[in-house]
Amino acid sequence: MSAMAKKMSAKARAAARKQRDKWKTKRWYTIRAPRYPWNYQNIGETIGESDEHIMGRIYEMTQQEFNGDFTKMHVMLRFRVTDTVGQDALTTFVGHHHQTNHIRRQIRRYRGKIDDVLDVVTEDGYLVRIKPLIITQKRVQTSVKQSIRAKTRDVLRGYVAKTTYDSLQVAMLDGSLESEIQNQIKSIYPCRSVVIRKSQLLQEGVSMDQGPTLDEIHAEEARKEAEIKAKKAAALAEAMAEEEAEGDGDEAEDAEEDAVDEAAEAEEAPAEEAAVVEETAEEEASAEEASSDDVDYSSMTVAELKDLLKAAGKPVSGKKAELIERLQE
Repeated sequence: MSAMAKKMSAKARAAARKQRDKWKTKRWYTIRAPRYPWNYQNIGETIGESDEHIMGRIYEMTQQEFNGDFTKMHVMLRFRVTDTVGQDALTTFVGHHHQTNHIRRQIRRYRGKIDDVLDVVTEDGYLVRIKPLIITQKRVQTSVKQSIRAKTRDVLRGYVAKTTYDSLQVAMLDGSLESEIQNQIKSIYPCRSVVIRKSQLLQEGVSMDQGPTLDEIHAEEARKEAEIKAKKAAALAEAMAEEEAEGDGDEAEDAEEDAVDEAAEAEEAPAEEAAVVEETAEEEASAEEASSDDVDYSSMTVAELKDLLKAAGKPVSGKKAELIERLQE
């Protein structure tokens, strides 16, 4: 039993290592919107082990993230991966829907709500399910609702029958289809809002090769990226040049200030030297006076006093007291 348990544990460890190693085999794919009318727009990324692993995967995003329209942040778009080319995952637009909380905010107590579900076929054979939502200014009778609903169906069938699926996507997202419905039904009863709250692709039709190819999109993206890098490099070089110019200006100003300081110091040096000489003379004179005041003449002999008087050029006649007074003058 112990050998069997060891064998099973070894198999479990090998399986665990194999399971952990699967992550290394995965790679990132760039999700791109349909070729027409969205020109293979980059809408996100996904990870998968192989091309088959991501086929059929649904990717959702808001319309604001898709085209930057912040008034449509409540609209969710759905794309399904249908093909892969290298690291690019190509998709098909499979529908959209409005968020539930936004729809609830549109409905109030004294307003009328008209909801409907309609399956229509486009000119190129796509079967699409459309769910319009109409909000009236006030509550309306059932007969008015039926008239508005019937008119809405006629408008949708006539509009979609003359439109391709690619053009229908644009009409549903930019509001032109909703405006067409509102213009047709306003003669029956004034409406507060008309929206296509949900659409769903039920069956694909004939696809047409329109718009730029994937290689052209890659070349355009590379060109834009190169332009962005060039602009960043130019801005960085300009900033560095400005910093160097500011540094040179500061150095010139410092040099001018140093020259002015040196000139001022040169002018002040003679005056300072003269002041120093005067101070030195005064100190020597005061030292001599102090030294003369500190000498004890009374302890000297008359001969020594006379020698000091001779050195000072003073008369040497008189008594000792007179000689001392003469030296102290």
